[in-house]
Amino acid sequence: MKGNIILYTGNGGGKTAAALGLALRTAGHGKKAVIVQFMKGRRYVGEYRIMERLSPNYEIRQFGREGFVDLKDPSEQDKALAQEGLAFAREAAAKKPATLVLDEINLAAAVGLISVKDALDLLRFIPAGTIAILTGRNAPKGLMDYSDYVVEVKDLKRPAKDMPAREGFEY
Repeated sequence: MKGNIILYTGNGGGKTAAALGLALRTAGHGKKAVIVQFMKGRRYVGEYRIMERLSPNYEIRQFGREGFVDLKDPSEQDKALAQEGLAFAREAAAKKPATLVLDEINLAAAVGLISVKDALDLLRFIPAGTIAILTGRNAPKGLMDYSDYVVEVKDLKRPAKDMPAREGFEY
């Protein structure tokens, strides 16, 4: 029996925030939550900065550069970092955390940083009792088919696109 898999996808905002909320709930109950962030390397974000205060029940690791990935032509460095993220996620899953967040794994698979097959191999390794949460737009069909829950996030209303990101809200 595999653990439950929840997938958040869609073009709307809030996919990572929803997954982090579930990780926070896990840590709040004294259980282990591990967050693996693909394509992200910005340690000034709130979800990274809180780690010391919530340790040992909350752990976050980033496998990306500070800049953005070229989604049409990802670099070899971006691919290597994503592979490191996959390896770390497998090691983390083996320790049977209550919650394992795979942030942006959907997009990483969609743009070829990792293969859908490798992502599915990881999901098949998720032990019973662990809830895996996948985030990212453009979720490949194979990931959606394998997941127990698939949630599409879409914006019905959003402020102007040129509004700057706000500390504590968007990051």
